[in-house]
Amino acid sequence: MASQSPDPSLSRPNVYRQPGFLPFVIARLIAVFAMQIQAIVVAWQVYEITNDPLSLAYVGLAQFVPMVLLLMPAGDLIDRFDRKRILALAWSGAALCSAALWWLSVTGVEDVYWFYLALMLYGSARAFIGTSLQSLLPQIVPRDHLAQAIATNSMIMRAATILGPVMGGVLFALGGGVLTYAVCLGCFLGGLGLLLRVPVLYAEKRQILEATAWKRFTAGIGFIRSRPIILGTISLDLFAVLLGGVVALLPIYAKEVLQVGPEGLGALRSAMAIGEIMVGIYLSARPFNRNVGRTMFIAVAIFGVANLVFALSTLFWLSFGALMVAGAADMVSMYIRSALIQFSTPDTMRGRVNAVNMLFIGSSNELGVFRGGTSAAWFGVVPAAVIGSLCTLGVVSGLALGFKSLRQVNRFEDASPASRAESPAQL
Repeated sequence: MASQSPDPSLSRPNVYRQPGFLPFVIARLIAVFAMQIQAIVVAWQVYEITNDPLSLAYVGLAQFVPMVLLLMPAGDLIDRFDRKRILALAWSGAALCSAALWWLSVTGVEDVYWFYLALMLYGSARAFIGTSLQSLLPQIVPRDHLAQAIATNSMIMRAATILGPVMGGVLFALGGGVLTYAVCLGCFLGGLGLLLRVPVLYAEKRQILEATAWKRFTAGIGFIRSRPIILGTISLDLFAVLLGGVVALLPIYAKEVLQVGPEGLGALRSAMAIGEIMVGIYLSARPFNRNVGRTMFIAVAIFGVANLVFALSTLFWLSFGALMVAGAADMVSMYIRSALIQFSTPDTMRGRVNAVNMLFIGSSNELGVFRGGTSAAWFGVVPAAVIGSLCTLGVVSGLALGFKSLRQVNRFEDASPASRAESPAQL
């Protein structure tokens, strides 16, 4: 009797069977929900008190400045101490912020400076939350499950960032800040409870690091500069988002170019997210691991072309479809970028590398909005979008030529320092 070949689906890694992964994912999901709900509601509440648009800028500033200032120290601490414990402390800080906002709502305080003070605490916690989450994941799942785990986490994060603000609006309409912040507090505490059930099975033995904080910091920067795969990946993310993003221009397009009103604006804002979630669901079930370097550059190029189509389109359905394609390409690129950084970085360096990556991502998002607004003011909305898209395509071409080793990566495992000796000469 002829032997049957094994079913490939049976040998495919299944991260959901990994002990602790589901509690970790659920904990992260409800924590991100709380963060998104809180972000939308506190801005609304502060504006209700002040009726001053400038107060919204201070809401963002109160969170952004502490996060940026603490990201690098956070990366250092995460490489030196227990990451699960640091994440638990960071979520505790976020829960304390929710409790403070709940108390301000219960007592009817209308001095917005107390809200800003609470948000500064929240921004400080965020510096540790994102970096520790990224650095903890490879200690929870084995290496052959890591790519699928990253895809699942990316999809869940995107879904939460879409649904969270909607839930925040509903909760605030039902019970104001008192109900909303109580729900946020419950989510953070629930995340903490689930985190306690997550075993850390794949942590490497911590090594003795450099004596001073400055030496540890410069060691992280030096490591990134000496690894073309990491440097190229972070640079591609920074400049693609900084130059090519069109999200900041959507209100102008909806009103003046497509003439679809606020309803159309809502649809346009959801189009990119729909593409991201659809691809994220697929990747979480069937992650790929072939020609990843070349695929990443192709995905970012498609992102630029889709944004260019959107920039030139005067038809709503074409604009909607272009944004869906841009979102799908961005999810593929995000999946590969995240996995390459994780596979390229030894466990003892992940905190500092992820801190730099988060600093670049945060800066590119904030500065990208600024770039889009100023370009539209200077050149007009359509030329600004066209110029940004063409710049993205130029960056992709330049980095593909400049970072040959990144372009030639076949499998994620090939980016590992253990299997690939890199040097700046490989640029």
